[in-house]
Amino acid sequence: MHGPGGHTHAHDGHTHGHGGHDHGAGGHHHHVSAVGVSEPRWLWVALGLLAAVALIEVVAGVAAGSTALLSDAAHVVTDALAIGIALFAIRIAQRPAEGRYTYGLARVEILGAQANGATLLVLAGMLAVGAVIRLFDPPEVEGGVVVVVSIFGLIANVLAAWALAKANRQSLAVEGAYQHALMDAVSSVVAIIAGILIIAGVSSIVDPILALFVTAMMVRSGWSVLASSTRVLLEAAPAGLSPDDVGAALASEPGVVEVHDLHVWELTQGFPAVTAHVVVATGNDCHATRFRLQQRLERDFHVAHSTLQVDHDHRGELVQLEGAGDTAA
Repeated sequence: MHGPGGHTHAHDGHTHGHGGHDHGAGGHHHHVSAVGVSEPRWLWVALGLLAAVALIEVVAGVAAGSTALLSDAAHVVTDALAIGIALFAIRIAQRPAEGRYTYGLARVEILGAQANGATLLVLAGMLAVGAVIRLFDPPEVEGGVVVVVSIFGLIANVLAAWALAKANRQSLAVEGAYQHALMDAVSSVVAIIAGILIIAGVSSIVDPILALFVTAMMVRSGWSVLASSTRVLLEAAPAGLSPDDVGAALASEPGVVEVHDLHVWELTQGFPAVTAHVVVATGNDCHATRFRLQQRLERDFHVAHSTLQVDHDHRGELVQLEGAGDTAA
């Protein structure tokens, strides 16, 4: 079994009579969507809750002079943006694959996830600068307002996370929004702690310190979303799906002589794809072998989209032809 893509064989350039139609699902247009049609309802519920939380926290944060509250509001805004991206991706992904977009537009979700992750990092940087400035000049903070608003935010974030959990979290955008909602709940807890400490007489410097803790979580979230979506854009093999394992499984099938030009990637989150050139021993049924290999990919690796070129091994015939040519010369 040869590794992915990098090997060239003498017989690669030969096309056999059956080669033109020994392909898997590649000749058909597939509707690719990582999200289900029933999910927009739950996403709209979560979006409404987060929008209300963000609005109240911005107003209260400005009124109370709380950096922790404002940082949590900024995080909530990015989460609402992530849900908006997921809703947009659902709408776009439902369009049929046609024209120049033979795979459809499901990868719009990945582009949106990139934008969301980058926004998280930018906002985290801006809030961190503001928090550091306030460390040297702590403002007066209304601890009571912070506590009341943060309790409301905690309840709303828990409800939003519950609504997002009802959606299909196989979608990168939905899973990212779900994780953010959970961390927003943690941010609300942090803001509640800050408010209680201030009410108890602790210096208001605790507010920017805890705000820095929240921004650290934003950096972690943003980096995670960017890393996951970048792997998809770079067409890396999905997590948990090893190209070596896939190649070994295909090569172990009866009649298979060699597997090369193997590529394993993800079109979008939760939609793995495999292409490969498979050489089988002379006398084997290429069509039956291809069908069996595609069943193996779907059964063992959950790969429903595979394009396999299956050809007979004609290297022995080529050697004989070359020998006959040398003799004639």
